[in-house]
Amino acid sequence: MNFQLTEEHLLIQGMAKDFAETVLKPGVIERDEKQVFPRELIRQMGELGFMGMMVSPEYGGGGMDTMSYVIAMTEIAKWDASAAVIMSVNNSLVCWGLETYGSEAQKQKYLPKLATGEWIGSFCLSEPEAGSDATQQKTTAVDMGDYYLLNGTKNWITNAGHADVYLVIAQTDVEKKHKGINALIVERTMPGFELGPKENKLGIRGSDTHSLNFNDIKVPKENRIGADGFGFSFAMKTMNGGRIGIASQALGIAEGALNLAVAYAKIRKAFGTEIRNHQAIQFKIADMAMKVEGAKLLIYKAACEKDNHGDYVASAAMAKLYASKIAMECASESIQIHGGNGYVKDYHVERFLRDAKITEIYEGTSEIQRMVISRAYLKD
Repeated sequence: MNFQLTEEHLLIQGMAKDFAETVLKPGVIERDEKQVFPRELIRQMGELGFMGMMVSPEYGGGGMDTMSYVIAMTEIAKWDASAAVIMSVNNSLVCWGLETYGSEAQKQKYLPKLATGEWIGSFCLSEPEAGSDATQQKTTAVDMGDYYLLNGTKNWITNAGHADVYLVIAQTDVEKKHKGINALIVERTMPGFELGPKENKLGIRGSDTHSLNFNDIKVPKENRIGADGFGFSFAMKTMNGGRIGIASQALGIAEGALNLAVAYAKIRKAFGTEIRNHQAIQFKIADMAMKVEGAKLLIYKAACEKDNHGDYVASAAMAKLYASKIAMECASESIQIHGGNGYVKDYHVERFLRDAKITEIYEGTSEIQRMVISRAYLKD
């Protein structure tokens, strides 16, 4: 595999880097403190093509490869992991899922607005009793002939408060277990849709996370994605690609923490010299840099396999597992290098640690990733 970035990749990287530093960075501390969803900034990201990067130009997207998406996600996450996860859900879970498995009518109706950031998408799988074990869906979609009658509750839903389109996983036939689950497109304006309380989170506080309640929503049959019973498979296949996005978010946090540690080590003095001249700091920087490069290679490998239509399930799980681990480690070490300054908000790195933790949890916990990886190696 050739991981040398093309001129197009470098152009995308530069554009994302510039946007993150000049537009996202200035207000990121306040957005984190006040839990402000950056709707206007997301609109600007849509105008730049970051909200539908892999969507075909036929549907208003950029038609880019997964590597381009990974590179842009990483740069955005270096300063604002909240904006990065909004971007990730819209790209990886909603747009990709619709374009790959949706009908032509569904693509024509939803993708142009989602890909440009005019609309925001949300992916609704988790429930109070169905987190890592996603087969235990309690949300029901009863087949009523021309429509499904949708009832139930979803929680931990990213983008929920500002989304226009929701991909909802629900149980239609309990007897068939996971083969009786369907994926439905639900619009915010449908009668019976109710937004639940906003979660007060440790990190990624600039993204909004809510529970959702569905009360006798009549979802037209044409809003089902794929064949009857395809819902669980749809969710799992979609999340495989989504893990590459979250791995990229984690990489951005880790690399951002490293960059700040390096910059601080060059100006902070202790014992008569800049702390970069002390071996204790040099070794920390070396370890952080090694971990960042290792995570980057795993992510690039998964992205290449996806673009080449290979089996990237285990690679995506490895990338997410390792990148999320080193995001925590690099953020913590960056705080240590900053000393007392690292513990206050003005220096950003304390936020990086808080933002990093969720990457070990959502889109499959670290424990789930280990299960995915081991199954790939132990299968007959």
